[in-house]
Amino acid sequence: MSMRRTKRRLMNEINVVPYIDVMLVLLVIFMITAPLVNSGQIELPQIGKSLKPPVAPLEVIIKADKSLAFRDLALTTTEQKVNRDELIETMKQKQTKNKDQPVVIAADKNVRYEEVIKIMDILQKQNVKKVGLLAEQK
Repeated sequence: MSMRRTKRRLMNEINVVPYIDVMLVLLVIFMITAPLVNSGQIELPQIGKSLKPPVAPLEVIIKADKSLAFRDLALTTTEQKVNRDELIETMKQKQTKNKDQPVVIAADKNVRYEEVIKIMDILQKQNVKKVGLLAEQK
């Protein structure tokens, strides 16, 4: 008997039919479940007439000679000269009426940074929550 050897050839093809079947099943699953998923709906809170309009800020002005002035933009556009003690008293009065009223500091560009920090420290001691710096656009 003669034995014949058969040569096996390497198969260099991939059978992609099972992969296509899996992909089609996944496609069908996503097509069915996509309409069932709730879209992100946001329920916003409702407001009544109790919403207050924004309050005009109080303005503390530091001039080049380190003198202080105060202006309540809600009441008037004129500034009144104050010293540090008067500023503290004025802030106490204004903060008892409205604790969330913002305060802006308008300092001359030639004023030392230290003076601005001192005024910010005074405002912080009076429990002023919103303090900003006023700047001029170029």
